[in-house]
Amino acid sequence: MALFEITLLLLAIAVVLMQLARRLRVPYPAMLALAGGCVAALPFAPHLSIEPRLALALFVAPAVMDTAFEMPPREMLRIWLPLTSLAVVLVLLTTAAVAWVGVSVAGLPLAAAVALGAIVAPPDAAAAAAVLREFNLPRRTMAVLQGESLLNDAVALLAFGLAVTAATHPGGAWSAVLPRLLFAVPGGALLGVAVALFGMYSIKKVAGTLSSIIVQFLLTFGTWILAEHLSLSPIVAVVALAAVAARYAPSRSSARDRVNTNAVWAIVVFVLNVLAFLLMGLQARLIVSQLPADELWHALAFAGIVLAVVIGVRFAWVMGYGFTVRSFRHFFEKRVLGAPVPTASIGVLVSWCGMRGLVTLATAFALPPEFPGRNVIVLSAFAVVLGTLVVQGFTIRPLIALLRIAPDESLDHDVADARSAMLDAALGEIAGHSGAAADAVRAEYAAARKASAGSARPETEYDALRLLGLAAERKLLTEWRWKGRILDDVYHLLEDELDRAELHAAPLGTTSLEG
Repeated sequence: MALFEITLLLLAIAVVLMQLARRLRVPYPAMLALAGGCVAALPFAPHLSIEPRLALALFVAPAVMDTAFEMPPREMLRIWLPLTSLAVVLVLLTTAAVAWVGVSVAGLPLAAAVALGAIVAPPDAAAAAAVLREFNLPRRTMAVLQGESLLNDAVALLAFGLAVTAATHPGGAWSAVLPRLLFAVPGGALLGVAVALFGMYSIKKVAGTLSSIIVQFLLTFGTWILAEHLSLSPIVAVVALAAVAARYAPSRSSARDRVNTNAVWAIVVFVLNVLAFLLMGLQARLIVSQLPADELWHALAFAGIVLAVVIGVRFAWVMGYGFTVRSFRHFFEKRVLGAPVPTASIGVLVSWCGMRGLVTLATAFALPPEFPGRNVIVLSAFAVVLGTLVVQGFTIRPLIALLRIAPDESLDHDVADARSAMLDAALGEIAGHSGAAADAVRAEYAAARKASAGSARPETEYDALRLLGLAAERKLLTEWRWKGRILDDVYHLLEDELDRAELHAAPLGTTSLEG
């Protein structure tokens, strides 16, 4: 009961912090990190442990699915060089650097030090995206950061699995990891595609019902668990599942199903973030209470060193990569990147977008209780998450202002062009129809085409008038309900009808979910 009560308390605090984050214009994960730190200081917080494999499945699978759904594979192929640099090379460099510090400073066994490096190596793009999406930053940069958060998790978890195997079963690490390296990645991709094909058939049977959302969660968690049982890469499997679903599912689902699905997934991922910070705060509090004073100060000092190494290695590698491609600009622009090379300002921004988050927390949970140096590793992981989110999360907005990065308006132009073509197609389709209704629809489409100029759906004079009419309808409907002139079943039916009409009439920004 105590856990449930403190979970409710943290969720209530999270709501307040989300509103504060919006006012301060900082990433909400930074506020959640502060909340987790506060939980660690609560004297009445209960002791809690979580099964390691459950932690990864519960917290990472939905987050990966949610992010991968918006990242098409063809975009990853277009930016393969920076993705490889960040998601593979940088992860391995960070793992190696932290492992060296762990062995030389904390005296950790090599396998335990490598596990710590793999835990803190992968950044979480969600924290950076919470701020970056408010700016017209280069779309290529945003795609690189989003793709990095997907691929680096797979690389880090492979290194983590090797390290845990080496620590718990000395001598058997390579025999356990070599099949995974050779089979786990392609096997995971094939599993994800197979589950996606089965899922599209299954969801079609329950389309238009809340069961369709339940099936989506069953497919996501089921893919992760099945991949683990088959010794495949669960992250690659979920990414493949999301890629196929993103490609084919939207055209096979209704607008109402999509609205419901997006809302549910946004809430679930947010709540899991909150719970992950809560659980990490409880873990950190338990470790702090168990360590003697001298060991505690040594562990905290080591955690600070790990934080500095994580930030420093990313900054050095990203800036070095940028310097190299700019030094051979003609070669990289024409033959490799197929696009202008990133500026030094973009390099600084990408370097500072290394906030750690949900994956680091969940991977730290996944350490077996008897793992050597577990207390120091978990405390260091929590310090890295808290430090990067607070230091970098609270300073990323002023950094963007300081760098004066030129806004990228290409998204608005591309959306406006595509919308104009869509409206032309609609006008052409109804060109053969006559009558007052057809004339009214044609006038509305023409007004929308004239007003289309940016990424948001244009608000025409028809929309404004329709919203006025809907407000009057809603007011009357509410009055009749309060006066008892209609029963609740009639009220809810008409309310749903008004909601769908309002979603169609309102501009995009007024119908999006925010914290």
